This record gives sequence, structure tokens and C-alpha cells, in this order.
Amino acid sequence: MRNLVICLIVLGITFQSFSQEKTVKLSEIEITSVNYKYLSDVGSSEAAIPVKILQREVANFDLKNSSYYEDEELDYSVYFEIPEGKILAVYDREGEIIRTSERFKDIHLPLSVSNAVVVAYPGWKIASDIYLVTYQRNKGVKKVYKLLLEKDNKYKRVKTDSNGKFI
Repeated sequence: MRNLVICLIVLGITFQSFSQEKTVKLSEIEITSVNYKYLSDVGSSEAAIPVKILQREVANFDLKNSSYYEDEELDYSVYFEIPEGKILAVYDREGEIIRTSERFKDIHLPLSVSNAVVVAYPGWKIASDIYLVTYQRNKGVKKVYKLLLEKDNKYKRVKTDSNGKFI
């Protein structure tokens, strides 16, 4: 009887040691956001940090696990805000962004916009700026910078796109 118990213990330890040595190779998994198209359309490497942060928050928002999600609704309007700006995003019932309206105030401007102002308006300084983005899922994105320029107590308002082209 004693030999039988010892044999069972040895067999149990042996089986456990073999099971720990097995390795399984898994295939690669790529995880993408439901709203990757929104991020790729509105995103820019020169965008200001607050803009990037809020746009990522909008893209990563989990509508289906939010407190006001209901299957009956066709679309949902969600408002995001930080001190530098705000975004009103409209999601469909699957959580995909249909459209956004974005507004940011006094943010870091892209180099192309700053250079265009310096060339077109020498001696003028940018007193304030507003960055507007409108995104529509099937129509794309429109980005506009509204700038208030100042020189010798004179003010001038100009608009430019994200490439520095005056509108």
C-alpha cells in the first residue's frame, strides 16, 4: 500500500512537470479601434498636444458600456471638454463616429500656419487663435485656423487651412 501511494505521488509530480514545459506559438493579433478612420482623418503629427489628447478620448469612448446607451436610439451626441477645447461627437448605435464638431482656443499652431502668417503679414503677431475641425464619416475632414493678428494697436482677422493657405 505504501509503495502504491509513493508511485501515485511520483506520477502526479511527473505529469505536472511535463505540462509546464509545453509551449504554444500564437498567431499575431492586431487590435484596432472602431474609430480608427476618424483618428487617421483628423490626426496630424503637428497637432497640439491638447488636440491629440481629446481626439483620442473621443475615438476611444466606449458608447455601448456607457450609462445612457439604449438599443432603441439611432445616434448619440456626446460632449467632451478640456480647458483648451471641446468636441461634440455624434456616434451611431455601434459606437462609430458619424460626425464631430471641434473647437480649440489658443493652441500651439503648426509650423506651416505660423510661417504663412510671417511671410504674408511681416511685423504682425498672432494675438489669439481658434482651431476648428469638422469631421463627417462619409465626407472627410475640414480644418480651419481663425487668427487674430495685432500690430501697433491695429487688429486683423484671417483664416487659414492646416497647410497655411489663406481662405
